[in-house]
Amino acid sequence: MTNNSERSRGMASLQEIRARFPAMERRVEGQSVAYFDGPGGTQVPQTVVEAVADYLIHHNANAHWAFPTSEETDLVIAQARAALADFLNATPSEIAFGANMTTLTFHLARALGRGLGPGDEVVVTELDHHANVAPWQALVVERGVTLRTVAVRPESGELDWADLTSKLNRRTKVLAIGAASNALGTINDVAAATRLAHDVGATVFVDAVHYAPHRLVDVRAWDCDYLACSAYKFYGPHVGVLFGKHELLQSLDLPKLEPAPNSSPERLETGTQNHEGIAGAAAAVDFLASLADGPTRRARLQTVFDALHEAGSDLIGELWRDLSAIPGIRLFGPGPAVARTPTISFAVPGVPAREVCRQLAGKGLFASHGNFYAQTVVERLGQSRDGLVRIGCACYTEPREIQRLIVAVRELCG
Repeated sequence: MTNNSERSRGMASLQEIRARFPAMERRVEGQSVAYFDGPGGTQVPQTVVEAVADYLIHHNANAHWAFPTSEETDLVIAQARAALADFLNATPSEIAFGANMTTLTFHLARALGRGLGPGDEVVVTELDHHANVAPWQALVVERGVTLRTVAVRPESGELDWADLTSKLNRRTKVLAIGAASNALGTINDVAAATRLAHDVGATVFVDAVHYAPHRLVDVRAWDCDYLACSAYKFYGPHVGVLFGKHELLQSLDLPKLEPAPNSSPERLETGTQNHEGIAGAAAAVDFLASLADGPTRRARLQTVFDALHEAGSDLIGELWRDLSAIPGIRLFGPGPAVARTPTISFAVPGVPAREVCRQLAGKGLFASHGNFYAQTVVERLGQSRDGLVRIGCACYTEPREIQRLIVAVRELCG
C-alpha cells in the first residue's frame, strides 16, 4: 500500500486511505502528525464521523417502538450486527454490543461464573491485557474458583506453550487468551489453544482487541466460544463488540432486568445501547471493506487485511532493523521474522518512557507509554518503573513516518 497503482490491483493506495482521515491534517511545527498510538485507539475516517452524526441528527430514538425514528434505530442496529458478523465471520444473532471490551468481559465472566465453584479452574496468561485477567480473577473471590496463569517467555515475548498445555486439565472450565499482545505485538495461535482447551471440555474466550485491526478474525476457523473486540481499535468509535456461539448466548445465566429482551443477542446488552456508536462501528467495517474490490463484504475485508498485513510487516521490519542499530535501545517481543502485529515496544535505558514520548510528541510523533494495562508482561520484562514506549502502525502509517521516528530516536539517544 505504498503507491497509487494499488487500486488497479483491487486495493486503495496509501494516499487514498490517508485522504479519508481528517486527523491527517493536524500539524506540529509545520510537520504532519504521525499517529503511532493506534494500539490505544486509531483515528477515524470521515465516513465514521458522518455515520455517528447522521444517526444523532436524523434517527435518534430508543429501540422497538412503533414510530419511524425508533424503527430506523432498529434497522441501524440490525445492519451493524450484520456488518460485525461479516467482520468476524459470525452470524448477526451472535453479535452483541456494549460499552467496551472490558465491560463486556466482566459481564460475560460473571454470567459464566454463576455455574462455577470450588474445584473449578480458569486459565489466563501473563501476556494478556488486564481486561482479560481481572474479570476472571474476580471469580476467585466471588465463586471460589482457582485461577491458573500461563507464563510468558520474556526473551521472545511469546507464550510458554508447554506451560499452557500443563495448566489445562479436566478441572479447567474457561481458557481466556488474547489473540495478540497489545504491548508486544505477539500473535497467539488461537486455533491451537482452542483445540487444547476443548479437548479437556473447557470454554474458550478470546480477547481480539489488538488482533482485530491487523488480521481478519475468523471465529469459525478458530472455533472459539466467545470473542470480544473494540471498534475504536479498528477506526470506529468507542463501542465494544462481543461474539458468542448462538446456542451458548441463549443458554447463558445472565444478570439482567426481567422486562428486558431475553433472546440472543439482545439478552446480553444491558440498558440502552450507544446507538450512534453502533452506527459508527458498522461504518468502520464498511470503511475497511470499501478499500478493496470483491463480490462480498467479507471477501473485500480479506483483501484489505492481507494488504494491511503486508504493509505493516514491511514497516515493522524497517523499524525493528533501524531501532536495533541504535546503541542502548532495548526492543521487546518477537522479531519481524515471526508472525506478529505491526506494534513494537522499546526502552531507552535511563530515560522514562513518558519522557521519551514527550520528546517525540514535540516532533509530531505521537506514541504511547507505560504498561498499556498489560501489567504482568511488563513486570516480567523488568520495565514496571520506567515503562515501555509503544509504536503502532495503522492503515494510514507512511514509510516516511517510520524514518522520521528513527531520526528522532537517534537524536534522543545521541
